[in-house]
Amino acid sequence: MDIGSLLAAAALGMFCGVVARVLTPGDAFRNMSGWQSWGVSLILGLLGALLGYWIFTGLLGIGDEDVFDWGGVIGALIGTLIVVSLASFVIRRVNKPPSQSGSGSV
Repeated sequence: MDIGSLLAAAALGMFCGVVARVLTPGDAFRNMSGWQSWGVSLILGLLGALLGYWIFTGLLGIGDEDVFDWGGVIGALIGTLIVVSLASFVIRRVNKPPSQSGSGSV
């Protein structure tokens, strides 16, 4: 993979990550800022592009063999929306405070 391909993959990942985070209501990463927010957007976008490639090219046979191709931006965005939603669900589930059962002292 050459430097141009890496930059194109990073640009696609960043674009899809940012757009998916804006479109996903109440994502678990909303309170991040600065480089952490940008890094999370990049990672989620790259994972989403891989998922979109797998769904559309691997399962449905739509598209070409380039994983991080800008021609597949719709598939990458759909994959990223799925990844952001699933990651938000898992993070909320893991960070959920323990429920207080019972009605108080005995």
